[in-house]
Amino acid sequence: SLDQAVEDIQDGATIMLGGFLGVGAPLKSIDKLVEIGVKDLTIISLASGHPAQDFDVALLFKNKQVKKLITSHAGTCRIALDQYANGELEIEYFPLGSFVEKIRAGGAGLGGVLTPTGLGTLAEEGKEKLTIQGKEFLLELPLRADFAFIKGYRGDGFGNIQYRGVALSSNPVMATAGDFTVAEVNEIVDVGSIQPESVGTPSVFVHAVVQGHPFETHKKIYTDLWVRSKQLK
Repeated sequence: SLDQAVEDIQDGATIMLGGFLGVGAPLKSIDKLVEIGVKDLTIISLASGHPAQDFDVALLFKNKQVKKLITSHAGTCRIALDQYANGELEIEYFPLGSFVEKIRAGGAGLGGVLTPTGLGTLAEEGKEKLTIQGKEFLLELPLRADFAFIKGYRGDGFGNIQYRGVALSSNPVMATAGDFTVAEVNEIVDVGSIQPESVGTPSVFVHAVVQGHPFETHKKIYTDLWVRSKQLK
């Protein structure tokens, strides 16, 4: 159950959250993190939350549970920006491609990623530079988390996960980089129901599969969100 999946999370934990701007996000898992009230969290997320401010990762900022945000896009959540301006929140920023590759390196056990992205900008501050075959690169170190919460479409009893649509953005790579990975899915199915070619994350990376919102409920949640945030008329 989701209650069992979060019972070992303590104050100060580092948590990865899949999705981007609320889409493909583990909504029930985030609600549960708000409910249990763990504090001083380091959150690793592609963005700081949906601009609606009351959805997705933004709920954790609203509840003042986050000490540090590691992200590629911090400007979408006004609450997080205000906390940063007031010295209540630390933000560590990486270009999107570098950010995802850092997570991929963490999941694969690599020592880091060499990239030219960020050279000559603020992004290079404090980072080691290496020259390879006459070209200069930044060394980006791998990212891992104590817990990774991802969102899938279907999951079976072994932990094999199938994705749908935009949920493929960050969830599969984050699944590999959590010491304990929780997959929230719209539907839990019998082992063998997901064809091998449809498995986006193999069970070896998943420690718990939990029931999220059924797909029709899931669609209504997003339709309502987009209507009230004037993204859909």
